[in-house]
Amino acid sequence: MNAAFSPRRRSKTPPPGETGQEALYLRSLSDRQVPVQIKLRDGETVRGWIEYFDDGMLRLTREGQPNLFIYKQQIRTIGEAGRKRLPRTPAAPAATQEREA
Repeated sequence: MNAAFSPRRRSKTPPPGETGQEALYLRSLSDRQVPVQIKLRDGETVRGWIEYFDDGMLRLTREGQPNLFIYKQQIRTIGEAGRKRLPRTPAAPAATQEREA
């Protein structure tokens, strides 16, 4: 019997918790000085651009306000502030109804 077609299914391993892409993404944001919006775990949102980062923290540079050193464990999300989301369009009806005469 061929092992590739065995009736017993192999269980899949769950995806890794870390992909290793965090540093590449932060470096990209830092090199391009992309304006970012950082939402912290306490609900506060801060804006600026990432000037420096390491394994445990990052430095957010802001215009007209003090620069911030933020521990990564305090960050909920990081998003690019320069991007605008397109509004959602309502779904088109599946079928048009004919008028009765």
